[in-house]
Amino acid sequence: MNLFEYLIPFILALGLLILVHELGHYLVARWCGVKVLRFSIGFGRPLLSWTAGADRTVWALAVFPLGGYVKMLDEREGDVAPAELHRAFNRQKVGKRFAIVAAGPIANFLLAVVLYWGLFATGTEELKPQLAVTGPATPAAVAGIRDGDLVLAVDDEAVRSWPELRWVLLRHALDARAISLHVRTAEGVETYRSLDLTGVKIEDGEQDLIANVGLRAWRPVIPPVIGKVVEGGAGARAGLLPGDRFVEFDGQSLVSWSELVERVRQRAGQSIAVLVQRGDQRIELKLVPDAVDERGTQVGKIGVAVADGGASREALFAVVRYGPVEGLGKALAQTWETSVLSLKMIGRMLTGEISWKNLSGPVTIADYAGQSAKLGLGHYLKFIALISISLGVLNLLPIPVLDGGHLLYYVIEIIKGGPIPERIMEIGQQIGLVALAMLMAFAFYNDITRLISG
Repeated sequence: MNLFEYLIPFILALGLLILVHELGHYLVARWCGVKVLRFSIGFGRPLLSWTAGADRTVWALAVFPLGGYVKMLDEREGDVAPAELHRAFNRQKVGKRFAIVAAGPIANFLLAVVLYWGLFATGTEELKPQLAVTGPATPAAVAGIRDGDLVLAVDDEAVRSWPELRWVLLRHALDARAISLHVRTAEGVETYRSLDLTGVKIEDGEQDLIANVGLRAWRPVIPPVIGKVVEGGAGARAGLLPGDRFVEFDGQSLVSWSELVERVRQRAGQSIAVLVQRGDQRIELKLVPDAVDERGTQVGKIGVAVADGGASREALFAVVRYGPVEGLGKALAQTWETSVLSLKMIGRMLTGEISWKNLSGPVTIADYAGQSAKLGLGHYLKFIALISISLGVLNLLPIPVLDGGHLLYYVIEIIKGGPIPERIMEIGQQIGLVALAMLMAFAFYNDITRLISG
């Protein structure tokens, strides 16, 4: 695994999210007439800084990148010249202070809306929501779902892609109830399946929800015929040629390309007898898959590509696109639903209904950043939109030191008609720091556990 394949996408995504968040604070502060002294991406010693603007604001890029801040003129943090008192943050009416603090999370939500809108309007290639059942005693099998069923809607909500289906199922699983799937069977008949999600557990991040239901994405049976042989690869060294069809693998028959891939992955560095059909001849060869590191696990690769002429891709994927107006509505709905789901997940973690192992830290997020970047720009931008929403929700939590904690203070100030005493705010800050430290500790612990377990 190349560390930079994960680190660079993570840094770029994190930098963009922090920049947008802090720009929200900065722009609304300037609009409210508050003087901004410093705008920093990151904490600690500056790696790069410069001064610009009529207010001589210091712009900085600091060494510790997990955050940022906008420092405003404030009597609580230093002396303020009498001529500039009207520009101090603490002198502003509570409504303006509320707007300045809320602007950061709101900017993150707006970024998500813009990214989703752009993706929905331009169109993305997505896996079709076509189903395969994994076992006879699963909720999916009980519902009568059959291999090849294409989901058209869930409870009258249209579904056009596999990621969209996963999202809808997750939302309904939190409600723990039965849902109706409108499907088109492999024979082209439209019908309905009742899938009971009552009792389906949202696991600790180690198993996918759809797997718990007893479903996986449908795959067409692709014959194990070679289309391309990579020069210098294990297949080329063994004498494999384009057009060869695998008949047997270590004495066992092969009927699909997916079977070949799975068996090769399990036999890294081992000598295997394979039988291939080449024209009218059957030829036996010795094949030793190369051992390749894949996310900390050694897997076998032989350096050959399938010869399916793109037929399997056409059967599996479809371009999902919406008009500009419909795309905007879809983007707003996606951002809202993701925010609500995030709050539900946090609430159920607090009540113990969902494991804290679902909480992810920077290591897991960096892993997802790298994986999404490898899949293409569209997937990477969806990842950024999702993390941007998560950042917005996190910052709105009523925890002192976070934006949500300050907003809570301002709501109390509005209700009681005056500011909260400084001593109470200091105690709140200390409690908030402890809560935030515990949250980060849980996240890092989960990251380390996932690394160790692979």
